Amino acid sequence: MAPVLNLSLSFLLFFVFHSALAAPAVTYNVANFGAKPDGPCKNNAISVQIDGTLVAPSDYRVIGKTANWLLFQRVNGVSIRGGILDGRGTGLWSCKMSGKNCPSGATTLQFSNSNNIGIRGLTSLNSQMFHIVVNGCRDVKMQGIKVIAAGNSPNTDGIHVQLSTGVTILKSKIRTGDDCVSIGPGTTNLWIENVACGPGHGISIGSLGKDMQEQGVQNVTVKTVTFTNTQNGLRIKSWGRASNGFAKNILFQHAVMFNVQNPIVIDQNYCPSNKGCPGLVSGVKVSNVIYQDVHGSSATQVAVKFDCSPKFPCSGIRLENVKLTYKNQPAHASCNHAGGTVAGLVQPR
Repeated sequence: MAPVLNLSLSFLLFFVFHSALAAPAVTYNVANFGAKPDGPCKNNAISVQIDGTLVAPSDYRVIGKTANWLLFQRVNGVSIRGGILDGRGTGLWSCKMSGKNCPSGATTLQFSNSNNIGIRGLTSLNSQMFHIVVNGCRDVKMQGIKVIAAGNSPNTDGIHVQLSTGVTILKSKIRTGDDCVSIGPGTTNLWIENVACGPGHGISIGSLGKDMQEQGVQNVTVKTVTFTNTQNGLRIKSWGRASNGFAKNILFQHAVMFNVQNPIVIDQNYCPSNKGCPGLVSGVKVSNVIYQDVHGSSATQVAVKFDCSPKFPCSGIRLENVKLTYKNQPAHASCNHAGGTVAGLVQPR
């Protein structure tokens, strides 16, 4: 099947960005230049250089009823360089926060079932929902990504990865209202390095275990990361109900916390709105998780919280050289149904 580039990106990007070079203060409606979703595209190894800003329609309902604003499916060797994607999500956020009947919203950029993808120097601004999604892909490298959205913007995860292998996220800054990076089921061999997060909900593995039959997460490395005024730092979360999912072989290394509410947390009792799981226990198996060289300040007294499944306790948890404080005093730790070891100076313990 031929690869699909939604929104006829070859025309769309040409007119927006090259026109922006000539008259950067002018906004063009690309539909007036003939842009239309007339895929599929038969080309491979497409390189997109963005020299300006691609702006979503001012009426949030135009893309808000679709799953994605910009979608690449079944492509190989596509690269995106530079530029800004402005999702204009503030109107939809306001609608949702007012309790009105609103569309779900669109992900700004998604790659689905694709291989050998490169994204460098891209800024995603005010996405309606997730900013960047990598779904069912292999060998994706993202570097120098900037994500910007309000700290109270709902469901605006910065980068979401699921059902993918060989994804790398480097030298990026993410400020948003939900997870800076969220790692969904079926993610393997993920490398995250030199990422600054905040505001946001931290770097989260999960939520896992929503479905009974679910692929696990394994071989994840998160290193040299900072969290500033975030809800969480390094988080693993799973639904409190039956599942055959798992999270294993996880390394969190060289992390700095600045006023983070939950610097280190495993939450296996996730049950939003207490629907579908009250009184149940998580079937997700969490094992071989290392926290190495994690230090900084917690915004709450309990800086380390392991709340694991009573039926399948966390195993192989290792803390090495961890020092977290609360108001310049030693913080506390809470541990339920978790086993492991410590090495070096570990506070709290």
